[in-house]
Amino acid sequence: MRNLGRKWSEKLEFGLFTLPVLICVAVVFYVPFVMTIRYSLTKWNGISKHPKFIGLDNFKDIFMGDSNFSSAAWFTLKYAVLYIVIINVLAILLAVVLDMKLKTSAWLRAAFFIPYILSLVIVGFIWKFIFMQGFESLGDSTGWKIFGLSWLGEPGLAFVSILAVSIWQSIGFYMVIYIAGLQSVPDDLKEAATVDGAGPVRRFFNITLPLLAPSVTISVFMALTNSIKVFDVILSLTGGGPGGTTYSVAYDIYRDTFQNNLYGYGTAKALILFVAVLIITILQLTIFKRREVEA
Repeated sequence: MRNLGRKWSEKLEFGLFTLPVLICVAVVFYVPFVMTIRYSLTKWNGISKHPKFIGLDNFKDIFMGDSNFSSAAWFTLKYAVLYIVIINVLAILLAVVLDMKLKTSAWLRAAFFIPYILSLVIVGFIWKFIFMQGFESLGDSTGWKIFGLSWLGEPGLAFVSILAVSIWQSIGFYMVIYIAGLQSVPDDLKEAATVDGAGPVRRFFNITLPLLAPSVTISVFMALTNSIKVFDVILSLTGGGPGGTTYSVAYDIYRDTFQNNLYGYGTAKALILFVAVLIITILQLTIFKRREVEA
């Protein structure tokens, strides 16, 4: 009886300590999520007290006749694929180099990680100034034509600018993840491969890279979710221009919701984005976890 009473008291104590956290999570996440589902089925300008219920009309308009959403989805898809591939490849290369016994390794790691501390909004404004003013000065002093290009005024170059700035800002974060993974690779395996005659490239692809699978899974997951939700760098760097060619899905949601006052329509797009991110991340984690086990 005494043990039974102790168990109940422990459960009660656990419930009392976790109840405030559950209430906060419900208020901050679950209640707004349910409200988002409700408003996605309405025509609402964000001001009126009584939104007009229209059922699935918002979703029909999005999938059937919204060219802005389709172009924003295509932009986001291109950006996500290139961002994931480029930033992971570069981060692995940087991690391999900075994991060597170099005198300046600590300084170089800090130099690559510092931009990640800054907000992408701030980084976007800094690089906007560089593209518009700094490149012009460099072009005048060096005579190189590359600095005279309209990096934010042409659709293709604007896309490259957004991608490059995003990679520059966040590559230090992924580099740290891969450095931690490299330091967990046993040295005796590398030494055994060296004794067997394996060169540096073969050792990397046959031993190091398979053992980096957990780090690759985490990095790809983070890059995937961040790239699909890209918004702040576009807001500060190009503002969706030129001519709306750099609208991402998140920026398109922001524009419809807060600039056009189409709150019901915007929340429907937000719900679609949430479902897309959820499905893609579940598939990515499932596939990569299987490869971790195989490796």
